[in-house]
Amino acid sequence: MITDIESATPALCRLQLGSELRRLRLHAGLAGSQVARRLLWSPSKLTRLETGENSVVEQTDVMALCEMYGADSETQAQLMGYAAVTKTRKDWWQSPEYRPVIRPVFKAFLGLEATASTLHNYEAEFVPGLLQTEAYVRVIHERAHHGLSAEEVNRLVEVRMMRQEVLRRQDNPLKYTAIINEAVLHRPVGGADLMRRQLTHIVDTAEELPTIRVQVVPYRVGAHAGMNGNFVVMRFPEGAAIKSIVYLEHLADAWVSRREGDVERYEEAFTELQAVAPGPRESLTMIKKAIKEHQ
Repeated sequence: MITDIESATPALCRLQLGSELRRLRLHAGLAGSQVARRLLWSPSKLTRLETGENSVVEQTDVMALCEMYGADSETQAQLMGYAAVTKTRKDWWQSPEYRPVIRPVFKAFLGLEATASTLHNYEAEFVPGLLQTEAYVRVIHERAHHGLSAEEVNRLVEVRMMRQEVLRRQDNPLKYTAIINEAVLHRPVGGADLMRRQLTHIVDTAEELPTIRVQVVPYRVGAHAGMNGNFVVMRFPEGAAIKSIVYLEHLADAWVSRREGDVERYEEAFTELQAVAPGPRESLTMIKKAIKEHQ
């Protein structure tokens, strides 16, 4: 378990707490349904606790679980500390101005992204969110999400910009590898001038931050491991009880998978994409060439 609760974010505390509670339950040989029946909870309540989806965790709930699982006093104190953080601190996406425009599943994703140590992202249709400019984000939301008010679009743009802070956080900045389809470089989202600025931003960011790696899958590769769609694989700090996860989304839905088989499948796909794509230096050269083509 992590020990520095004072510096831990609420998102990390929720995830760490949930992962540890699940580990304790399995070690006690109890099924989730058994625990829910004994405590007169709904099964979904226990699931939300174990997956870190609740924005606030009650210490009384944690104590009840620790007693049922036979957790030692040190573990109980640690988990109670995690629960306390969820009640005394708030993640930025929990603020009133952002809550209405963020779907529940995406809130879970934001918590995972904010605590991940490594993120592998493949995008086939657009620039990865962590590398998008404000103007590019705005065009995407205005064109792809019809019916949104100007205020809702503004909030969604702010959310995207806030997310990018993980790339520049002082303590352990995110190690980010983005692989994009070559088509993304040539699709003139918002026009030629906007695309020049967007692609320049990718190059500048990748050259400035050593923790960022960008690769491009060229047309000439033909069929490849990413043809089934976009995906994100996240890994978490050593010592955390949180296993790697996969995040997937499409127009109507989004979901997180913690199944080992799913994670392995997508990690293998990402490794294959890294192998067939040119390295970061050649990929940035491809992007620089595309910048000149947007005239």
